[in-house]
Amino acid sequence: MVTGLLLAAGAGSRMGMPKALVPGWLPGAVAALRDGGCVRVVVVLGARAEEARALVPHEAAVVVAEDWAAGMSHTLRAGLVALEVGDAPAALVHLVDLPDVTADVVRRVLGVGVGPEVLARATYDGRPGHPVLLGRTHWTGVIAEADGDRGARGYLASRDVTAVECGDLATGQDVDSADSR
Repeated sequence: MVTGLLLAAGAGSRMGMPKALVPGWLPGAVAALRDGGCVRVVVVLGARAEEARALVPHEAAVVVAEDWAAGMSHTLRAGLVALEVGDAPAALVHLVDLPDVTADVVRRVLGVGVGPEVLARATYDGRPGHPVLLGRTHWTGVIAEADGDRGARGYLASRDVTAVECGDLATGQDVDSADSR
């Protein structure tokens, strides 16, 4: 019963366009979450939200982070606040600019368990990355501590997080420019 939370709100200044508008990325990330085991997917949009909304597959819900320009933390907060009204025991947070992260990675991270206390994240050759699995009991703390473009990094750094090695499945590298696609 985990909800996939896809953060896709940024302007993508180095990319030259919002990353949600890069052909194939947004639908591909939604598919990875769904096919990997998320029963529901919520996409958080911001920059050029109406254009990006047209690319969101019909099975995913959309939340618009009005203050997206203030940093990833605001996008993460908007998504988690939207999930609080539901009954999901956990959220799997993923980023739209990780095009090589597949359903296999999602499935492996979800394999650690999906209860309200879970706190886990994909690692790539030991390097922490996304997706990040946040049990419901952590949402309030993440919302309170998320800051700027750091998202949940500070919260996770002060907690015991289960590392799920996925380097054999993907690089987990974010793509920041058109040259690196």
